[in-house]
Amino acid sequence: MGLDVLDLTRLQFAVVTIYHYLFVPLSISLSAATAGLQIAWMRTGQDRYRQLTLLVGKLLIVTFAVGVVTGLVQEFQFGLAWSGFARFYGDVFGPTLAIEGMLAFFLEATFLALWYFGWDRLSRRVHLATIVVVAVGTLLSAFIILAANSFMQHPVAYELDPVTGRAHLTSFRELLLNEVNLAAFPHTTAGAVMVGGALLLAVGAWRAWPRRQPLEDGDAAAFGTLARVGAWMTVAGGALTAVTGDHLGKVITQVQPMKMAAAEALYSTTTGAPFSLFAVGGPDGGEPFFSVEIPYLLSILAYGDPNATVAGIDDLQAQYSAAYGAGSYIPMVPVAFWTFRAMIGAGMLAMLFAALYLWRTRRGRRPAGWIVRAAPLLPLLPAAANSLGWIFTETARQPWIAFGLTKVADGISPGLTSGEVLASLLGFAAVYGILAVVWLRLVRHLVRRPLGPPRAAEEAAAEPALSY
Repeated sequence: MGLDVLDLTRLQFAVVTIYHYLFVPLSISLSAATAGLQIAWMRTGQDRYRQLTLLVGKLLIVTFAVGVVTGLVQEFQFGLAWSGFARFYGDVFGPTLAIEGMLAFFLEATFLALWYFGWDRLSRRVHLATIVVVAVGTLLSAFIILAANSFMQHPVAYELDPVTGRAHLTSFRELLLNEVNLAAFPHTTAGAVMVGGALLLAVGAWRAWPRRQPLEDGDAAAFGTLARVGAWMTVAGGALTAVTGDHLGKVITQVQPMKMAAAEALYSTTTGAPFSLFAVGGPDGGEPFFSVEIPYLLSILAYGDPNATVAGIDDLQAQYSAAYGAGSYIPMVPVAFWTFRAMIGAGMLAMLFAALYLWRTRRGRRPAGWIVRAAPLLPLLPAAANSLGWIFTETARQPWIAFGLTKVADGISPGLTSGEVLASLLGFAAVYGILAVVWLRLVRHLVRRPLGPPRAAEEAAAEPALSY
């Protein structure tokens, strides 16, 4: 069966969004890591921290550039393919997109340029402040854009115009303080820490323990430090992701109970509901006929109470039909079920690998050869976990584009044809494929280069006040 205009338009938005989001968490975590390494250099005076600051900062610049380009395309999607959604919710989404754009293009880009070009021109404190501003800016940008997405999960701070039927924003503060946003932001940030940490671990381990690639004097020790910094970021980010994800799951259960039911393929309302590690359902995604379960765990995840009652898909479908009219309000259950588990599994594997690396390299010990060989693949795990998390979040909300208000089918641009959407989808995929190759080659070029000779002690002592 072929894809219709709605399916193709959703697929196009998914491709654009998932690709863009590969670079967003990296920008968040790399900016924080750059600031942290620079602070470590200023406090300790150890030259390896200066060298690592420069390296991670350059990785940030390359990643930030690709993220900005792909982010522009994502925002254009609202006008090109989803004009129905933009027209109806433009007053709500407009402020968030505008502020996020100003943060990305003016605040973050400006101060990132000041940081890069200010090494020999700014005082140490001012120069450090520029990268701290970038790090804070990325967090603010993420918080504000997540407020827009949280509105789609749990609409707040709006009223409907009685004449036009369009949504109008009533309080920007309430929009930002949406309970879903307050739960999603720390969870998203923790996931970003994992992605950036995994990249630094991969780069550091690859260069610290080379097989054929020679290292400059002192580079091995510096890259060893980078690998352990990345490993600690991955472990800490994984732990925080688990804690914040538990809280987010409880919030989602309150505002979107169908999403939690779909995550477990729970069709019947159950008290003391179990959580399935593995399940086999019918070909149509129906109720599983075989599963491996952990008793009471779903009730704990949903409500923090092992004896809590979790609403099932069938009862929720009946409630939604009575409240919103006839139709199916059941999302793609197999997609929700497996993306939820794959997300958790990928994140746990990344965290365990990083913890193993820390243990095997304690007190300067050399890790096993398979750990070094596997390290370059590590960033794929948290990146996959982030993407799977967003796939679960968005697909398990279906058929709603704004939960309880507007369905996805009502949001696409009128007059779109399958040919137009398919052509633009193929065009975006081709351009994004080229950008991926360019980014990978630039990153590979940066991490293969020597860190550079350390500065002589007399040079550092004679350093001018406004120079590095």
